[in-house]
Amino acid sequence: MKATIYDVAKAAGVSIATVSKVVNQTGNISGKTRERVIHIMKELQYQPSVVASALTGKKTSTFGLLISDLANPFFAEVARNLEDQAQAEGYSIVMCSTDNKDDKGLNYISLLQRKQIDGLIVACEFSRWPLLQESIPEGFPVVLFSKDIPSLSMHTITVDDYKGGYVAIQHLIALGHRRIGIVTEDSPSGEYRVRGAKQAMSDAGIAVNEDWIVKVNSSLEDGLAGATRVLGTETRPTALFTCNDLLAVGSMQSAQQLGLRIPDDLSIIGFDDTILSRIVVPRLTTILQPIPEMAKETIQLLLRQSYTPDMPKQKIMFQPQLVEGHSTTAVQEQ
Repeated sequence: MKATIYDVAKAAGVSIATVSKVVNQTGNISGKTRERVIHIMKELQYQPSVVASALTGKKTSTFGLLISDLANPFFAEVARNLEDQAQAEGYSIVMCSTDNKDDKGLNYISLLQRKQIDGLIVACEFSRWPLLQESIPEGFPVVLFSKDIPSLSMHTITVDDYKGGYVAIQHLIALGHRRIGIVTEDSPSGEYRVRGAKQAMSDAGIAVNEDWIVKVNSSLEDGLAGATRVLGTETRPTALFTCNDLLAVGSMQSAQQLGLRIPDDLSIIGFDDTILSRIVVPRLTTILQPIPEMAKETIQLLLRQSYTPDMPKQKIMFQPQLVEGHSTTAVQEQ
């Protein structure tokens, strides 16, 4: 198999960005490091292409997109909206699903760079986020989508996850709920949403029951299992906040299996306002992420970077919005 820039970086013990600098003879690289990288390139018979075509002026009118899981309706809607916005600007999208695996994500980044993409959109998770920064050449257009990772020096398009969690709990409290459980995804976004939720409960004088907070992977099956753990306690909550719509639908399945009526016996609120929230019965109450607006700003931010590679890093945060369905109601006497 033909050696990739990722193989060279791994063998030399340096970042992909460092290999790129050696290839393009840019940046401040020590003579010792440069010699080691060149030696590894010869040893692996690595034939470099233009690693960052956008930096050399050669355009392919293509953006790369890394998503976590296409089976999740949220990412399907993200991909569709990004593709629409890119096409409006004369660009196409190459999409790769990483399953939130670091190695898979890094290999895709290397592949997309060899394909000479003009920019990269990252909408997946990394367990070691610094690896992402190291894998991208300095000045290459990149945007984090719906991710807020303060440790990374990258342009970010996101929604106010903290506020979204706060608004979700405010809605439940306004309906009289005080026994509130949370099923959250294991991600930075999920953590922000839970923090907002906890703050809303604290501000209302409601004690947070940690036994009613479970962290799971983002899938229907995990939503069902997580909700069952919470609802199976001796004194169960009267309402659940689930940190995305996929987990909400799994939680609804759990409630139905336990013989609980939604919303009479249990109120459930989700997050994202994907197509799932509109097709389930009862219609899911959820927190909307304005995906079309976020997608439009993402493409525009990539284009601005291509003209101004050294532009200051921007963090653009959109506001969440409560969408009331029929899965939440006033608490019933129990």
